[in-house]
Amino acid sequence: MKVTASSDWRDDIPFETPTLVADLVPGEPARCSVCGAASAPLARTELWAVKHRHPNQHAGYIRFYCLLHRPEPRRAPVEPVAAPVRRAPRARAESTAPVRRPVSLDAAPRAMCPDCFVEVSATGECGMCGRQVA
Repeated sequence: MKVTASSDWRDDIPFETPTLVADLVPGEPARCSVCGAASAPLARTELWAVKHRHPNQHAGYIRFYCLLHRPEPRRAPVEPVAAPVRRAPRARAESTAPVRRPVSLDAAPRAMCPDCFVEVSATGECGMCGRQVA
């Protein structure tokens, strides 16, 4: 069984980016999550929705903010481009993998089951069908 989240208007909002609530979903006036329940409801044209990341919910969660409490959008840090560092070639470490020896062509052919085409054990009995192979 695969458990998936339902799809709704919140899926299209980018993470940590303030978006005007009126552009996302219509509705009645709402309150800023920082101002609290004691504050007056604001029109959706004055509220900003921000989708925050959550460690246990991959879809995150949405909070509404007034202009005073709206968080700044997070920008990706710009890293300076450094000149490539040239390093001396390292000596190869010897591999610890087992050495594979080539199969000798002089070895006697092993018995094969004529019905299953599998190699038969030393007892001469096929492990697939149980047929005795001489």
